Amino acid sequence: MKKSSLIGLVVIAIAIAIIVSTAGDASSYVSFDEAKTLAAAGGDRSIHVVGELKKDAAGNVVGLKPSADKLSVEFILIDDQQKEQKVYLNQPMPSDLLKSDKVVIIGGYHEEQFVADKVLLKCPSKYEEKSL
Repeated sequence: MKKSSLIGLVVIAIAIAIIVSTAGDASSYVSFDEAKTLAAAGGDRSIHVVGELKKDAAGNVVGLKPSADKLSVEFILIDDQQKEQKVYLNQPMPSDLLKSDKVVIIGGYHEEQFVADKVLLKCPSKYEEKSL
């Protein structure tokens, strides 16, 4: 067998191993009830929950509490099952958090509060066709 063929096989094997290992970390979106069940069952997997920020009748976000030093923020998220949950993010508030239609939080439960490691913002207005 040629040396180049052997190197090619090794590279392919490494690529397959990387794909398989990252596929194990993939997660689907769950509700807060399912997230709490997963957290109670144990494991260090990150949990993905999608929802919307809680808003009043006028459409203003309610329950948003940045810390005094602006290095962390708490907010209320409503999942697809209409369950409200207080979320703590130990990072500065993302700049477009108030503008986003959907919010994906990635993290886990710590006692009765969801602690997010990451926040992904979904703004469909970015993808809408602009009229000329």
